[in-house]
Amino acid sequence: MPGAAAPAYAASHGDATRVTAPQNIVQDPSTMLAYAIVFFIVALLAALFGFGGIAAGAAGIAKILFVLFIVLALASFALGLWRHRGS
Repeated sequence: MPGAAAPAYAASHGDATRVTAPQNIVQDPSTMLAYAIVFFIVALLAALFGFGGIAAGAAGIAKILFVLFIVLALASFALGLWRHRGS
């Protein structure tokens, strides 16, 4: 099985082959904001049709995701400014 050991061998022996991270990692921070908007719309639709429990749950998830997005966006902005001034 030479194919199975090739990435580990290449990484440990300085070969030109690079071992990369999995491609299923979310790399776009706006995806989190999109999820928050989707949950907000679900909460509005559920409230419109009278599903109070579902609306409250979706609204809670939307709030958490939105706050998390804002915190990560501000941290990213601050780190970008800090790195830009350092170079």
